[in-house]
Amino acid sequence: MSLPLPHIPTLETERLVLRAPQMDDLPAWAAFVASDRSRFVRGDDTSERTAWRGFAHVAGMWMLRGYGSFVYALKETPDQPLGMTGPWHPVDWPEREIGWTVWTADAEGKGYAREAATEARRFAYTDLHWPTAVSYIDPANTRSIALAERLGCVLDPDAQQPEFDGEALLVYRHPSPETLS
Repeated sequence: MSLPLPHIPTLETERLVLRAPQMDDLPAWAAFVASDRSRFVRGDDTSERTAWRGFAHVAGMWMLRGYGSFVYALKETPDQPLGMTGPWHPVDWPEREIGWTVWTADAEGKGYAREAATEARRFAYTDLHWPTAVSYIDPANTRSIALAERLGCVLDPDAQQPEFDGEALLVYRHPSPETLS
């Protein structure tokens, strides 16, 4: 059984609901982790055990930081996750991030990730009062780079990078809250 955490809000956009991760989302997340689609957000281990640990990390961020990633789904099918997005800040990362994933090819190219990430950024700026945010992106992840640019992000070559499996990441800086108002 999965009990809802009262401090995790549910956000809505025109087409989507952004909600707390639930145990029922684990199979979709595990399928994503086991697929090549997740190659930019995980190491080489695609096991169910690793998927569980990653999912627990996502849920734990809400408990420890008071914020974290939302699972997003269509309003008509809120129990069928399309991906994840939201404020993210592991303890060893230099800056707060807005991250996103799209779990299936069926959810690609429809603007869901952009719609969800835009709302997640609004939440980070308005509700959490973040003055800035970045997105850390693998240089080979052309789809995420394109999404960052559609969100108005610009490459910040001077920003400090997190340690991510020894790989260099690109740092895309989100527009400031003042410029989005």
